[in-house]
Amino acid sequence: MHLDHGHTHHGAVSADAHRPDGTRRALRVGLGGPVGSGKTATVAALCRALRDTLSIAVVTNDIYTREDAEFLLRNAVLPPERIRAVETGACPHTAIRDDISANLEAVEELEEAVGPLDLILVESGGDNLTATFSKGLVDAQVFVIDVAGGDDIPRKGGPGVTTADLLVVNKTDLAPYVGSDLERMARDAKEQRGELPVVLTSLRAENGVGPVADWVRLQLTAWAGAGAPAA
Repeated sequence: MHLDHGHTHHGAVSADAHRPDGTRRALRVGLGGPVGSGKTATVAALCRALRDTLSIAVVTNDIYTREDAEFLLRNAVLPPERIRAVETGACPHTAIRDDISANLEAVEELEEAVGPLDLILVESGGDNLTATFSKGLVDAQVFVIDVAGGDDIPRKGGPGVTTADLLVVNKTDLAPYVGSDLERMARDAKEQRGELPVVLTSLRAENGVGPVADWVRLQLTAWAGAGAPAA
């Protein structure tokens, strides 16, 4: 299920949009959302869907472990040298919004080590509905929630839900078992986000990540052209 795909939304372009040689650097897409919403699974699915046609790398964030990076490595979604783990040591939003130095260093090192890259996915550690990324770190933001968290999550809003360039409502296959009303979630998301796009999906379904991958491709097309991500 999709809402409002047809409009154009121009995100902020970071000041360092070009490499020293003048070529455009990789598009950086941040993925945030609550614990257990399916962020790492979404990153893994995106890597599988895009890796044959794009040069991709991933930065993961965990507070004291490298669990998310290890999940991606175990599932061989990308070669090991294309995955970096950041241990934030504090609330996850601190490292993606307030002090982005560790993440910025990681993405820049990846471009230097395995570049040129088309896309870098930066996954936040699990956080609450206020989690957002600094514009100095990423060029576009995806926020992932799931139906098991309650069908009132879109109505509650919060910066992650209301301002992310794409909202993904994941695990729709669980809706009958947890009593979540998907139509209500879609309606509430529309009211909170206006024209910003929303995808309702299940990664367990065949090509469940397809709508998200299509959105990423759209961002890349705009980035390669004008440099301003589109939605």
